[in-house]
Amino acid sequence: MHHTLGRPRVDDAPAIHELIAAYDTAVIGAPDVTLDDVADELAEPGFDLGQDGWLARDAGGRLTAWAWAHRIGDGDLVNVQVIVRPGVEEADELAAELWRLVIGRARELGAERGHDHVTVDLDVYRSDEAKQTLAKELGFEPGTSFHRMRVDHSGPVDAPAPPDGVTLHTGESEQVRREAHGVQQAGFAEHFGFVPVDYDSWYARRQAQSVNDWSQLTLARVDGRPAGVVIGNNQFLPDEECGYVAILAVLPGFRGRGLGRFLLRHAFAADAARGRRGTILHVDSNNTTPALGLYESAGMHPVLVIDVWRRRL
Repeated sequence: MHHTLGRPRVDDAPAIHELIAAYDTAVIGAPDVTLDDVADELAEPGFDLGQDGWLARDAGGRLTAWAWAHRIGDGDLVNVQVIVRPGVEEADELAAELWRLVIGRARELGAERGHDHVTVDLDVYRSDEAKQTLAKELGFEPGTSFHRMRVDHSGPVDAPAPPDGVTLHTGESEQVRREAHGVQQAGFAEHFGFVPVDYDSWYARRQAQSVNDWSQLTLARVDGRPAGVVIGNNQFLPDEECGYVAILAVLPGFRGRGLGRFLLRHAFAADAARGRRGTILHVDSNNTTPALGLYESAGMHPVLVIDVWRRRL
């Protein structure tokens, strides 16, 4: 095999970004990551550059593949990925070698945390038929699907009036952030792939992201009690000029009152006020709450589907 394997470094971000952009363009027609996205991934708390990632280069030094295994919290869940540059020689052999390393590292990450098994998740674009087939061959099974939804803002969007008893609080305050963390953890407890994360880890991960903006966190209290939260960030600002709703959660005891719809429309109005062309979010099609219908009824439409394949080792 005419490829040399090595470990990633922080200053490899531009080369990794170029590789991923080439792959994305081949399968969905355009890059789906920014350079900042890649830099954030390399700096992700808990990601060990010396053990969790691999780069492959050809004889001329050009990056030909990027692979990684990343644990989620202290649970048994590990996210994995192998991306091979389209059109490189011996692509199948290179991919097979990297998958062997990635799966092996996933096993190690589970064992290091005392788990007798590990759950491995792989994200694959719906349109990437070759990788969908590979996932099956590697023993992965369909887990769920995430739809990327978008609504466009052609001008100002009227901010919705808060329901009775609802007050809104932004995330510059530690107390608000702690309450928001509690709502997010409880609100997502039954969702696919959820792993409990303590406040310090949750805060550190967001604080390390270049796209983070605590002013885009809005906590809703009902009669003074934490009830719902919407957390936005700048992930889709550089390439799409859009806001991004990373988290929308309502505690079970406060569902069915229109609070989720209110927070969604609040996010739309806030993004439009910032001059953004639209708002984007991802929704699990197998969500325990009828979120997909909520977003469609609010004027959002699907623009991309990402399937999650799962394997238990």
